[in-house]
Amino acid sequence: MGLKNRSPWAWIPTLYFAEGIPYVVVMTVSVIMYKRLGISNTDIALYTSWLYLPWVIKPFWSPIVDLIKTKRWWIVIMQLFIGAGLAGIALTIPAPGFLQYTLAFFWLMAFSSATHDIAADGFYMLGLDEHKQAFFVGIRSTFYRLAMITGQGLLIILAGSLESKTGLEPLRFEVSSSTSDKISNWDRNTNEFENEPGNQRFIINSNEHIISTEKLNTEKANEIKSWVKSQNEQNQHIEAEQAITSTASPSWWARNISGPLKERLKKAWGKNDLQSQAVSQMTGNIELIGLRLSSPLETGENVVLNLGRRSGDKNFNIIHGERLVFNDQNWNKNAWVLVQIDPKLGKASSATFEGLSGNIPLAWSITFYVLTGMFVIFFIYHRFILPKPATDVPVAEGGNIIGEFVKTFVSFFKKKNLGAALAFLLLFRLGESQLVKLASPFLLDSRESSGLGLTTSDVGVIYGTIGIIFLTIGGILGGWLASKKGLKYWIWWMTIAINLPNVVYVYLSYATPTDFTIIASCVAIEQFGYGFGFTAYMLFMIYFSEGKSKTAHFAISTGLMALGMMIPGMVSGWLQEIVGYQNFFIWVLICTIPGFFAIKFLKIDSSFGIKKAE
Repeated sequence: MGLKNRSPWAWIPTLYFAEGIPYVVVMTVSVIMYKRLGISNTDIALYTSWLYLPWVIKPFWSPIVDLIKTKRWWIVIMQLFIGAGLAGIALTIPAPGFLQYTLAFFWLMAFSSATHDIAADGFYMLGLDEHKQAFFVGIRSTFYRLAMITGQGLLIILAGSLESKTGLEPLRFEVSSSTSDKISNWDRNTNEFENEPGNQRFIINSNEHIISTEKLNTEKANEIKSWVKSQNEQNQHIEAEQAITSTASPSWWARNISGPLKERLKKAWGKNDLQSQAVSQMTGNIELIGLRLSSPLETGENVVLNLGRRSGDKNFNIIHGERLVFNDQNWNKNAWVLVQIDPKLGKASSATFEGLSGNIPLAWSITFYVLTGMFVIFFIYHRFILPKPATDVPVAEGGNIIGEFVKTFVSFFKKKNLGAALAFLLLFRLGESQLVKLASPFLLDSRESSGLGLTTSDVGVIYGTIGIIFLTIGGILGGWLASKKGLKYWIWWMTIAINLPNVVYVYLSYATPTDFTIIASCVAIEQFGYGFGFTAYMLFMIYFSEGKSKTAHFAISTGLMALGMMIPGMVSGWLQEIVGYQNFFIWVLICTIPGFFAIKFLKIDSSFGIKKAE
């Protein structure tokens, strides 16, 4: 089989898996890595948030991908650059000043990945006819999601496994919950301990850790947390935090716009019940755990212990002491760890926690070398496997790159039926953009706060397992059906599918069922509808981007898609707090109406997406 006739199955799964990996590495894996390496939460949030910038602004350099070289060339070269960025990160993790060096390579990888996205999406449109574009839209989304799962799961597991192979023997302890009203003893032994014979190891202050499911007074919980934090800072097991105070007065916007609007909405639609005005004085119970080393360390030697939940109930969480430092001065002083249970947990359960003190830089360095090898394989594989469509040629025919660059942007906004297309891109997911921000908080919020009172693990099962299965099924089914009768035939049905299932949240907010099966079924319906309906959005962006500069125009469309999700999502939480969940979900349904009006004015070729006769 020649390159021009290469089966899409040979390259679409690997191409979109390769597209997803660097994104999840930059967005998720980097955060966990820096946390393991001891970077503060403030610095992690600041620097890793900036790494998202290349994906936000990629429409501004997308014309370059259209104007210079082929999409195939860009894909292969960017995979090589991504591999180089990953290798740079792996090489500099163990070095002094690793934060600055690794961030530089993360930036290289982020820009290369965003450029790769532009080229891959453009190549998808060039390498497939309309029918296959419609059929494979669900397949590409599925392998992109598999990349997300790989990054957030397998890569983290690999790094954790490597951490456990070096350093001291891993520390493991179990914490269980009991329905008895026994309150924890909270032993606060601050004595210094003697050297104990045997190999260096971690010693825990008790072999049994039981937390009562009886809720704890918030004031008492805060008192214990404050003492633990003070002790760990004093003994240098953690770095002391500096308090940040703000004396800034409310902004002009808050005084003149958002403040008065909030009061008017609250007066007209806000809840006025005593429950919503009361602040809960109870929280989940906690267990206080002391850890130390068995024998002294050499002068200047440090041992870093990273703690996390290894298995068991996800309603058990470490709320202080995830990263503890031991040295020659504090090895014999207790480092304190606080484990808290979800206040909604009302049954006997347990979780096992593990502390690793291995060579963390080495473990993460090896993990990134593995990723480097993966992208070397992608580079070689796609160098030979990607087809060579006849239409994959540079758009710029002369040397006037700047003129062509401007022309590419202007040509997007000169397309026919632009107004209806812009309305569709910005409004099609107007309801969903707000729902997605508040769905999980609604499930987690207590019933006193008008939520469903689910535990964290319940929500994880509903969205992380059931939800993603039905989302994927909906996406694949949508692509298959669109390839049979075309986008124009299915767009109304897909618009209904992405919007109408939102009514399940209105039902949930009024009925507030306690049966897990009912709640999970409602979320499954909504997720299936979203997966099925989103197919229409993807296919319309492909359809509207057709033309001389389809790669750049598709990138601009994705930028508008992000804008349509970002702005409504920013105000959704503010609005929900004013009107309550019931009125908010009704508002979400009202916000689906503009999408139906936008559909009415779209001009779509009825044959788009349908397989044509050979």
